[in-house]
Amino acid sequence: MPDLLIELFSEEIPAKMQARAAADLKRLMTDALVEAGLTYESAGAFATPRRLTLHLEGLLAESPTVREERKGPRTDAPEKALEGFLRSTGLTKDHLEARDDKKGQVWFARIEKPGRPASEIIAETLEKTVRNFPWPKSMRWGAGSLRWVRPLHSILCILSENGETDIVDLDIDGITSSDMTSGHRFLSPVRFSVTNFEDYAAKLKRAHVILSADDRMETIWHDATQAAFANGLEVVEDKGLLAEVAGIVEWPVVLMGAIAEDFLDLPAEVLKTSMKEHQKFFSVKDKSGRITHFITVANVETNDHGATILAGNQKVLSARLADAKFFWENDLRKVAQIGMTGLGEPLAQVTFHNKLGTVAEKVERIAVLAREIAPIVGAKPDLAEEAARLVKADLASEMVYEFPELQGTMGKYYAQAAGHDDGVPEACE
Repeated sequence: MPDLLIELFSEEIPAKMQARAAADLKRLMTDALVEAGLTYESAGAFATPRRLTLHLEGLLAESPTVREERKGPRTDAPEKALEGFLRSTGLTKDHLEARDDKKGQVWFARIEKPGRPASEIIAETLEKTVRNFPWPKSMRWGAGSLRWVRPLHSILCILSENGETDIVDLDIDGITSSDMTSGHRFLSPVRFSVTNFEDYAAKLKRAHVILSADDRMETIWHDATQAAFANGLEVVEDKGLLAEVAGIVEWPVVLMGAIAEDFLDLPAEVLKTSMKEHQKFFSVKDKSGRITHFITVANVETNDHGATILAGNQKVLSARLADAKFFWENDLRKVAQIGMTGLGEPLAQVTFHNKLGTVAEKVERIAVLAREIAPIVGAKPDLAEEAARLVKADLASEMVYEFPELQGTMGKYYAQAAGHDDGVPEACE
């Protein structure tokens, strides 16, 4: 029983689409192959920034012969009914058999569909899958009609068994199948042939490509935590960021850099959010919990061990954090001058809902409700109303305008800076 290996090699696939795309490739191919009579023992799907890969083990070499009996019209039915039945079965009247039925004699057809080679079924199924692949967004390029998430360069499609390899013949818009693939874009760009999945995975690794996303994540996390530990630091765990970064690189190279002293007084949430959203950096904290360093993951090894890459990243990060520092200081200046109530004044110009008024009007309703509900839950009415009137104020701040995910968090800091206490900052958060 042969094994099937498919690789769809393209320009970089967006990181957040890769896992779903690998699962879709596996589902669409296996469902269609099983429906066509080709069962298999196991299936595995993989994704890197530049490829989707499917590996099926123990695939049938050909689909089984299918025999079925189909009941037709009565023998004394009109000729047109018989003609329609013959067209649907692909048989002639000589191949039909008359049998007794409850209401008289009826024509029966015995239909035999011979099995087909796996390569034929795979070629048809893969072409259909590629042409109808459910990308959230896709594009066309050149003069062809094919759509893919990014320009598709090559298709590897082989059947291997007992040391022999056969290329599944396929042509999709001029892209012909082969047993060839490419390694890392910069470190190993030369194309090479493979004979089976084991050979494919091993040669990719030698060509600076780690096929499994889980393996890339493990490598990144191991190297990052080791680099931090060696300097008495700790990486702030972020599984979502880890998965995203693993979808950006095929050969992860972990580098650690320091955050400039000028920015260390920014709130930890600001540092983490700015580094994550803009640069895809991991935050690194010292023993006191203060964020002082960052981890970046490059996709290439360099002769200077990443020094140039790190310097460039630090320069860009400093520019980003300079913006964040400007927003932070501006907001604090406003709070010092006009308080939290003044900070939230622009909300009177922001529509909450066309039938419910502005955000400021919503805040007024929250304040009234908070005062009424507070005694029921054992809270202080004055404090509840005070918190309610401040709880949306940070929506008008420059920091939250730049980083919407920090709403509430910044409200806590600004409320503290304005001198509020007794749980009001925490309520804002």
